[in-house]
Amino acid sequence: MFDDIKKSVADINQSMYDFKDVETDKDFYREEAGFTKEIVEKVSKEKNDPEWMREFRLKCLDIYNNMEMPNWGPETDDLDMDLISSYVRSKTGMQGDWNDVPEDIKNTFEKLGIPQAERESLAGVGAQYDSELVYHNVKDEVAAQGVIYTDFESALHGEYADMVREHFMKLVPPTDHKYAALHGAVWSGGSFVYVPKGVKVEIPLQSYFRLNAAGAGQFEHTLIIVDEGADLHFIEGCSAPKYNVANLHAGCVELFVGKNARLRYSTIENWSKNMYNLNTKRALVEEGGVMEWVSGSFGSHTSYLYPMTILQGDHSKMEYTGITFAGKGQNLDTGAKVVHNGKYTSSVISTKSISKDGGIGTYRSSVTINSGAKHSKAVISCDSLMLDSKSRSDTIPGMDIRTNDADVGHEAKIGRISDDAVFYLMSRGIKEEDARAMIVSGFADPVSKELPLEYAVEMNNLIKLEMSGNM
Repeated sequence: MFDDIKKSVADINQSMYDFKDVETDKDFYREEAGFTKEIVEKVSKEKNDPEWMREFRLKCLDIYNNMEMPNWGPETDDLDMDLISSYVRSKTGMQGDWNDVPEDIKNTFEKLGIPQAERESLAGVGAQYDSELVYHNVKDEVAAQGVIYTDFESALHGEYADMVREHFMKLVPPTDHKYAALHGAVWSGGSFVYVPKGVKVEIPLQSYFRLNAAGAGQFEHTLIIVDEGADLHFIEGCSAPKYNVANLHAGCVELFVGKNARLRYSTIENWSKNMYNLNTKRALVEEGGVMEWVSGSFGSHTSYLYPMTILQGDHSKMEYTGITFAGKGQNLDTGAKVVHNGKYTSSVISTKSISKDGGIGTYRSSVTINSGAKHSKAVISCDSLMLDSKSRSDTIPGMDIRTNDADVGHEAKIGRISDDAVFYLMSRGIKEEDARAMIVSGFADPVSKELPLEYAVEMNNLIKLEMSGNM
């Protein structure tokens, strides 16, 4: 029955994501492929790094060259690092006025709805194209609150340079794993956000990352510091067109949540299915702070993605709500990690996984409650939905509980779409493929309802595309 699903959905158009812009030598600078000392020094010079950053990059390259590949997760043997270009940029610099962005790049983001979103529902936007931001802007009323939202390179050289140096790759050290070391060596682009003490940003900030170049890597670095009592919602969007060569995404996100502060970090990823998404995200939460993750992961050939939260302060909290959709040829290894250090800390992890057409979805988690984290609670729930007999879903939870004074629970469920539910919807005049898509959208509803309306609509559209086989 599953094989009879039609391969088209009339009201969804994948071309809004899977379009390509030709990048010529006249308009774009592209570093040669591979990761050598000479290339790293070229990137450092290109970006006018301070001396400490140049030395840090070279140290990271040395760590990268001497580390083994990760011994968990899907195979990455088909990813030939000698063919990946670490740095591609437009020869036009970053703009603060949308009208000054080059026409071809502007058209790309217009198709993705970025300027419209900025006008209607965002406090600020950063738009990255390949290795560099091409546009960055923040609304005057937000800047007047003292909120700093800028591209990472400007932060590295501006008045917040010391703060950047103090925090850069402290949560995710280059020794964490091989791709973290690579990121440290060739990072480029990304955003820096600082929300001052007590400031509540009422509407979200967003960064959007578009990797357009074939055979390239994207290594943006996002650093967000939410000071004591402050509040922020940050949205990250990602997409790329499909090529017949591998692309690599090895970005890094470091989040610092101050005492009694709150940060919500929402992500909708729609990478193309030639992408290796090897991203690292980590948050440190102080006393009474709250960290909320909302994640929708679509596309990519292979993913390693496990946002981690360190509950450092007493009474700090973490919630993670995520969904992945693994279709034909995809192996998505995702989940979440949490470390409880403070007393009376709490974490809630709720994930949904959908697999179809032989796709492999793996939920991998790590929960650590250290000896000093008395009266802490952790609740983990992972639900998997397999849409055919060819697909696979695995759950690999890890728990390290070092105190008797903690409350920990884990629940995992795997199921398939009920034929009775499909029949019921069809008896109401709904086509079979639409009935199945409705059921899957309902399964994903706990995630979509956590997103702003326009992003929930986008996620449901991506589910429809996946169900139709058009992704």
